Amino acid sequence: MLDNIRTEDILFIDIETVPQSPSMNLLDPRMQELWDKKSKFFRSAEETASEVYGRAGIYSEFGKIICISVGFIRELSPVSFRLKSFFGNDEKELLKGFTAMLAKFSATKKEPLLCAHNGKEFDFPYIARRMVINGMTVPALLDNAGKKPWEVHLLDTMDLWKFGDFKNYTSLELLTTILGIESPKDDIDGSMVAKVYYEDNDLERIVRYCEKDVLAVAQVLLRFRNLPPVTSANIESVTTF
Repeated sequence: MLDNIRTEDILFIDIETVPQSPSMNLLDPRMQELWDKKSKFFRSAEETASEVYGRAGIYSEFGKIICISVGFIRELSPVSFRLKSFFGNDEKELLKGFTAMLAKFSATKKEPLLCAHNGKEFDFPYIARRMVINGMTVPALLDNAGKKPWEVHLLDTMDLWKFGDFKNYTSLELLTTILGIESPKDDIDGSMVAKVYYEDNDLERIVRYCEKDVLAVAQVLLRFRNLPPVTSANIESVTTF
């Protein structure tokens, strides 16, 4: 499959999400009731819905996106990488920025693709669902309703690593470690994002972490294709693509 793909046509993405509010009791009563019902599926008998509210960010119905980082490989000789992030407290505005960039990127590529680690289970559907919730049109690349498998232009590095073993789950941290790629988890990890956002008010730290994940996904994909890695000297952070 990868032999038929131009690496320069891939847009690598990662998102960071948090619960809708700092604590469950700040939700409206109906959403509190629904979170109580939802959390019964995974919390222990000794835990309350409020005690596990920190996990709400992984569910698109109870969370929100605070950062989408994207990157693409500009050229292969040498391998150079361009990064950009959309972030802020206003989810709809950052989604608008991402949508506009995605349209621009897609227009310049013959066969544009999106790539993320565990993207098919998390990033891609999460973005699409939050767009619907925010009253936005889901971009064609993310809207897979009714599409045949060969019409879906989504890549997932975790999927690629499975090699058909559907029971296997491998985190990005583990995959980068065994492949000798610099870990994106050298500062914070996903479990810490809500605290850094709501308690530390340090969104820039989260953006840096998100961009490291995007770069790591790109490095993994390059390894799959047996291509040289991106070096630090060839990474460019930009405000526009």
